[in-house]
Amino acid sequence: MMGARPWAVLGAAVAVLLSGCTSGGGGGVSSGTSPGGTTSPAGSGPAASSPSAPGPSASGASGTRPGVDQPTVARKIDAELQVPWSTVFLPDGTAVISERETALLRTIAPGSGNGRAGTLAKVPDVVPGGEGGLLGLALSPDFASDRYLYAYFTSASDNRIARLRLEDSAGTLRLGAAQVIFSGIPKAATHNGGRIRFGPDGNLYVGTGDSQRRGQPQDPNALGGKILRLSPDGRPAPGNPFDGNPVYSLGHRNVQGLAWDSAGRLWASEFGPDVDDELNLIVPGGNYGWPEVTGAPHRAGFLDAKVVWPSTAESSPSGLEIVGDTAYLGALRGQRLWAVPLNGEFAGDPVGYFTRMYGRIRNVSLAPDGRLWVLSNNKNPDFVLVLELPE
Repeated sequence: MMGARPWAVLGAAVAVLLSGCTSGGGGGVSSGTSPGGTTSPAGSGPAASSPSAPGPSASGASGTRPGVDQPTVARKIDAELQVPWSTVFLPDGTAVISERETALLRTIAPGSGNGRAGTLAKVPDVVPGGEGGLLGLALSPDFASDRYLYAYFTSASDNRIARLRLEDSAGTLRLGAAQVIFSGIPKAATHNGGRIRFGPDGNLYVGTGDSQRRGQPQDPNALGGKILRLSPDGRPAPGNPFDGNPVYSLGHRNVQGLAWDSAGRLWASEFGPDVDDELNLIVPGGNYGWPEVTGAPHRAGFLDAKVVWPSTAESSPSGLEIVGDTAYLGALRGQRLWAVPLNGEFAGDPVGYFTRMYGRIRNVSLAPDGRLWVLSNNKNPDFVLVLELPE
């Protein structure tokens, strides 16, 4: 089992690496106003340190904008889920969904109707509380041979990651014993992070929260307020920006969305405090500012967000998926699906869909058939919305 702090002190190295490093605005998709608010200048762009430099996209648009066409609802699955958090799809198309508070893995077979989801198993040693519990799921890139399902969860002492073997016995799925591969991520009632995904490089990326400990995000030897990059067995991945350290980027408040664009660039969604929810383009060793700054202040040493929602009531972004040249984000407080057109390292203006029609949205995931699965987060009980994306 991997411990929390086997690496050397790196604070001075981080300061040298990041001094003078910022990103600013320029370019993007034009936008307008809507009942949800107004947008600020579009786009995001090259490095800048002047407050007068163009800023990133801001929230508020509703309806269709160039480059972001309307998704349509294919069906609503009344699966009777209880606070679902993450979805992965097995090779045969079966959806496996985590429930935060029950610690259950629920299943929906491909082509099933609108009935209740099945129950696969309960993940052991999960201790729910506040925003903690059974959170992110990821499938091994070698799932066809190793059958590993990875789970991020809150235990009695910390947040940790385990892998569990999914056995298929005569068409019946069974869950094997859990092997903890990484532990020591700080826990709290809120800000537990929890998103995990394997990247194009075969390594496991982990979004963590600051666990209400404001000293964690800027400390490169702490695990809170980070994006971590691990090998499949839970060790710091080779080639990480700080040798022998799992930290990939720092200065985060609460990362709950990770996705890669078509060129292999990593993007992450992040909760702001009472302002400045963010969509960030992640670079190795990048410092995204929390708790020193939020949004896009163009301050030397910190990287600006590519999209900023000034009002967290419009967003509070959790799950993130990128399809083609569009990033889709589920909004909790904002109760909508945000779509953001991407153009290389730049992001255009976000467009909101289904505003307050389906309640809080926790996660979005691309299914094998090219549809987008959206998990609600309304506790009454929850459902899956299946969306057809524009061609």
